[in-house]
Amino acid sequence: MVELEINGVERRIDMPPDTPLLWAIRDGLHLAGTKFGCGMGLCGACTVHLDGQPIRSCITPLSTAAGHRITTIEGLGHGSDIATLHPAQQAWIEGSVAQCGYCQSGQIMSAAALLDSNPDPSDDDIDRALSGNLCRCGTYPRIRAAVRRAAELKRRGERVVQTWDPNVAVAPLGGLPA
Repeated sequence: MVELEINGVERRIDMPPDTPLLWAIRDGLHLAGTKFGCGMGLCGACTVHLDGQPIRSCITPLSTAAGHRITTIEGLGHGSDIATLHPAQQAWIEGSVAQCGYCQSGQIMSAAALLDSNPDPSDDDIDRALSGNLCRCGTYPRIRAAVRRAAELKRRGERVVQTWDPNVAVAPLGGLPA
């Protein structure tokens, strides 16, 4: 049994400690926003935050995450009183960034970490911070524009209220296991 905090909620996960964090999130908690891409930590689709820092959950053992604060795309904008979109999520929506959308949760998680450490990133800063997140659709110009917009939204303190609970799991096709 491994204990960790996911999206502000203490969780106990009954999986082997060497299980990749990605599978604990997706299969153990049924939070489907974090994606499996390469399984080698190279594409960034599985990016989550560990104590505020972006990590590749596909190569991070569950035991490494134990006792730490994990944030997934579902919990990124979660406020203390109401659920809100993170400025990066809002900017992605405003800019219609996604094409297929598969890589976008990882892109947004990396962008959010960048904005936490650098509130006014240059294009070079953005490119460096997101260089480990691959987009096969090639939406890089829209991604860069969205990060600039997210920085602006964050500086102005603008937040958008969500209409869903980020701690409610999304059931996979066919429903949750019995």
